[in-house]
Amino acid sequence: MHQPSVLGIVSYKVFPAQMGGQKYIVEYYRELSKHTKVILAVSNDNQLYKEAPTAEEFQVMPMLFNHWYGIFNLLLCFKLARLIRRENIDIIIIDHSYFGWLGILLRKLTNKKLVIKLANIETLRFKDMGRWGWRIYNYYEQWVLKHADRNFFITSEERNLAITRWGINPTTAFTLPYGTNFLAPTTLETHIVCRQKILQANQLKGNTKLFFFNGTLDYLPNQEALYIIVNELLYRLQYASISFKIIICGNRIKQDWEKRLLNAKDILFKGMVEDIGLYYKGADCFICPITLGTGIKTKLVEALAHGQKIICTNRSAAGITHFAIAPLLTIIPDYDWNAFAKAMVELDPNQHPSVPSAFYNRLNWPTIVSESILSLPK
Repeated sequence: MHQPSVLGIVSYKVFPAQMGGQKYIVEYYRELSKHTKVILAVSNDNQLYKEAPTAEEFQVMPMLFNHWYGIFNLLLCFKLARLIRRENIDIIIIDHSYFGWLGILLRKLTNKKLVIKLANIETLRFKDMGRWGWRIYNYYEQWVLKHADRNFFITSEERNLAITRWGINPTTAFTLPYGTNFLAPTTLETHIVCRQKILQANQLKGNTKLFFFNGTLDYLPNQEALYIIVNELLYRLQYASISFKIIICGNRIKQDWEKRLLNAKDILFKGMVEDIGLYYKGADCFICPITLGTGIKTKLVEALAHGQKIICTNRSAAGITHFAIAPLLTIIPDYDWNAFAKAMVELDPNQHPSVPSAFYNRLNWPTIVSESILSLPK
């Protein structure tokens, strides 16, 4: 069976893939390239010296303007069209809706099929972030999705929202979730070893509860989480007189927040670490006090893939609740920080519920990509 060759168009920096959104793009195309020919056109601010795919995987072309200067890609339109014809591309995939207009224009020039792949519905994200132009973007995003041959959404909730909100044709809308390369959770033995490493490195007692949060720390939803941790959770936990530390990792933190975290009692701010797996494996619980943002919280998929227990808000649990992971997942109503802190206080670090195999069977990249290939336009 002939698999359609693909040109992926990405409007921002994804190499090196450090953040969840970057991994969502790179891992998808990396796996897709095992089945068919893939060429990836990315913005010219990408750094390919670390994670550039090999020639056996797919070709990366850092030729585009970043999405902040996206209109200038109009100058590259005919160059991209020639690339599509020369490389016998069958399908154009646009990651995020920013460059949807470019995909529609290329489809008109080349008569190829167009797929829009969304890590989140940008209209809702812009609204949460208080961007003044979100209402204008609402009409633009609707127009883009209605003109695509296929639309891939990261959660079924967002797929259903696009169908009801914008009238997107259900037969052209599919779910393409964030995936993992893990096939099984961290073993108890590995957890104990990693936990002990964290305790020793930070001179902590054995009865210290280790909570963990990770993210891109200049991103508004993650900044909200920092605010909640510092201003809502810390004093409640300290009042409960338990021995605990909250480990925070991540990049792109603002200077004022870095200073606050470094000076906060019971917070261990590690910044951008070389081995993030140590904390996913060794912490007792991942916390996600986020009430902003759309799509799936990729950090929660990664935590679950490591076998980590999670305490999160109702908003941040979108996209993962349909798995049978109740023993691992404690969902707190949005903004109920008393209940959130209470769940942290009552956490039993000696309980180690297992992640069901269905989680790995459904959310591994080979399965996700195989299903997406069946959904691609013919």
